[in-house]
Amino acid sequence: MGFFDRLKKGITKTREAFTGKIEKLILGYADINEDLMDELEETLIMADVGFDTTERLMASVRKGIKSKQINSPEDLKPFLEKEISNILNLGDSGVRFAPKGPTVLLIVGVNGAGKTTTIGKLSAFYGYYGKKVMLAAGDTFRAAAIEQLEVWGERTNATVIKHEAGSDPAAVAYDAVMAAKARNVDILIIDTAGRLQTKSNLMEELKKINRIISREIPGAPHETLLVLDATTGQNAISQAKLFTEAAPVTGVVLTKLDGTAKGGVVIGIKSELKMPVKWIGVGEAVEDLRPFSPDEFARALFDK
Repeated sequence: MGFFDRLKKGITKTREAFTGKIEKLILGYADINEDLMDELEETLIMADVGFDTTERLMASVRKGIKSKQINSPEDLKPFLEKEISNILNLGDSGVRFAPKGPTVLLIVGVNGAGKTTTIGKLSAFYGYYGKKVMLAAGDTFRAAAIEQLEVWGERTNATVIKHEAGSDPAAVAYDAVMAAKARNVDILIIDTAGRLQTKSNLMEELKKINRIISREIPGAPHETLLVLDATTGQNAISQAKLFTEAAPVTGVVLTKLDGTAKGGVVIGIKSELKMPVKWIGVGEAVEDLRPFSPDEFARALFDK
């Protein structure tokens, strides 16, 4: 099964909750009226597109009706597909690489979002393409995170830089950066703690890590990727807002899209946060984490 087919399969619940309901709406109305518009608005909100994004899409639909781009309920689906595709294409979803030396990816996110697994899958992805990968166990406050990262290091043939549990994460980051430079590593992926309840501590910790990384490798971290769990819906957007206050997040990794009907949150993240989604996870297999393609996602969302 190719990735597009796995993507389609992975977002089945979202497609049923979103485009499936829109199709039923279209069949239930001969003409466009306020009842149809109310149900369409409710469908968008229930798919976790978000209130602001729903308002934006509904305003576009009303404008489309006025300009005669939408003349019947059947015109709604292709119109919405085009509008959503336009939203998803905002911003650059590509990953930024260092012109020379190690590319540093700093991974942030709350515990339970799939941060360590994401790092392992990223390691596998880049390793598959012949890149020399190093992992840094910067989540020193959760002993299991260090052990999990070591397992991924063995599975993906990546060196893991670690200290003892409870150590200073910035010290781990420093050692990892120095080792990455000395060993001509292509990709350095640094894990961080996900204790959102101590936001001020987290903010200072991330600032410190950023200072150390950028001092040793100018322009690093080249990406600060926020890992979000799609099954949390609107809560994922709330988390994103908090993390952008703590770190200069450059993009989102959205995990567990295969287990939720709330995949509309992809659209909300792009629209409300003006933040590119750079990777998506549509299954448990290593190859189910892939770079995000806005056009592919829109096509898979509206494909029967």
